[in-house]
Amino acid sequence: MKLPLRNDVDIQPTRDDTRTGRRRDVLAAAAAALLFAVAAVVGTLIQRTDHSLYVDWAPLYADWLPHVGPGTPLALAVAAAVVLHGHRLAARLPWRGLLGAVWVAAMAWIWSLALVDGWRRGVAERLTARHEYLRGIDRFQDVGAALRGFTGHILLTQPDHWPAHIAGHPPGAVLTFVGLDRLGLGGGGWAGAFCVTVGGSAAVAVLVTLRALGQERAARTAAPFLVLAPGAVWVGASADGYFAAVAAWGLALLALAATRTVRAPGAVALGSGLLLGLTAYLSYGLTLLALPAAAVLLLARTARPLPFALTGVAVVAGAFTLAGFRWWEGYSLLVERYYQGVASDRPYAYWVWANLAVASVVAGPACVAGARRMLSAVPDAARLLRTGRPGRPGGQGGSGIQGGPGGQGGLGDPGGRGVPDGLVVLTFAALLALVVADLSGMSKAETERIWLPFLVWLLPTTALLPARDRRRWLLVQACLSLLVNHLLLTGW
Repeated sequence: MKLPLRNDVDIQPTRDDTRTGRRRDVLAAAAAALLFAVAAVVGTLIQRTDHSLYVDWAPLYADWLPHVGPGTPLALAVAAAVVLHGHRLAARLPWRGLLGAVWVAAMAWIWSLALVDGWRRGVAERLTARHEYLRGIDRFQDVGAALRGFTGHILLTQPDHWPAHIAGHPPGAVLTFVGLDRLGLGGGGWAGAFCVTVGGSAAVAVLVTLRALGQERAARTAAPFLVLAPGAVWVGASADGYFAAVAAWGLALLALAATRTVRAPGAVALGSGLLLGLTAYLSYGLTLLALPAAAVLLLARTARPLPFALTGVAVVAGAFTLAGFRWWEGYSLLVERYYQGVASDRPYAYWVWANLAVASVVAGPACVAGARRMLSAVPDAARLLRTGRPGRPGGQGGSGIQGGPGGQGGLGDPGGRGVPDGLVVLTFAALLALVVADLSGMSKAETERIWLPFLVWLLPTTALLPARDRRRWLLVQACLSLLVNHLLLTGW
């Protein structure tokens, strides 16, 4: 077994941690807030003028409804505990203990926010609405027949067309809930609990990936931010939170296989391919995860897991194809169905930038500030990729991947900047995938849930924030989440 690649030293202060750099962090967060305010004002004017946005509280898919609920005290308690003790515990807990604590804390945060709306409105009825998956599971009594005829019910002009979410996704999404129903876990309550439980594990998968790529210190630093992510408002209870977790674990297994930090890297790479293949059959847009997957292989300086991973993807694709569902046919019909509905009216010129305002809320101000630092470090990281210079032994000054047994090089920090270049490359790849999704025009509105699988990978940029500011940024993240959940009734 190959030894883990190590470069888990502290992220050192950098030249951007001066007063000027910290001021730029605040200005970046303020600019994102201004962008959201402009999107809200412009969106309100558009909606009142021609009603073409089809959202009640632009740019979010939500209604203005100040309220409290049974989850309010728990949400306040979780937020206070993580803000006050999160970074200390993340630094001191054993690694496996940290992973367990993050999963439990993330679920507590998601559950508490969901229960602010009450059990029925916040959890049990989320996935039973008229556009949702559970409205169609009774049509899967014969799964084989349903798959063979799946594409015949995508278009609105087809008889007995699918509800919007079933039509808008490959059948892997609805089959998940069909499977739960077959196991005796039918109904909105079980479906919501499943999405919260699995969705909460996405934070753990991100930590596993970062550590496998030699970024343990960055992972520990970012852990509290992964727990108190504002995106938790939409993870509970949304199927997209479940999608985000499946995708995150696919990338985590790929990182473990690529760095050969597991006993059977080939089998783990195959498992990665199975999960990543499944994501393509959960949501068409998740094929863009090929970008962060490529970044993982690039950082590990190896393509050895690729044949195994591609085999896993082929197994999933082959199974669905043999069962009667053709991915490309489904996607082609989805594009047609997309423009049969409200997407034909929703103005691209508004949503192409308003979506980014929404993303800034889901990721939070701290992530915006961290992303600013990540983008400023991209040129240096790209230069290291071109030169292929490995990190220096002992990890002094950086948090990139060290050269390890077998001659694997990686991204270190020869200039002593204290910036984890591997983290920069990975998060930039996720940002690039998000930008492509935005420009595609297939994500006009409702991106607060649709983009969860990409936004979870931007949260580690918070590790780039100065140590003295982290608790304050974490408090801002928590306050934003609480405000959104208590002032708005979100649609997902």
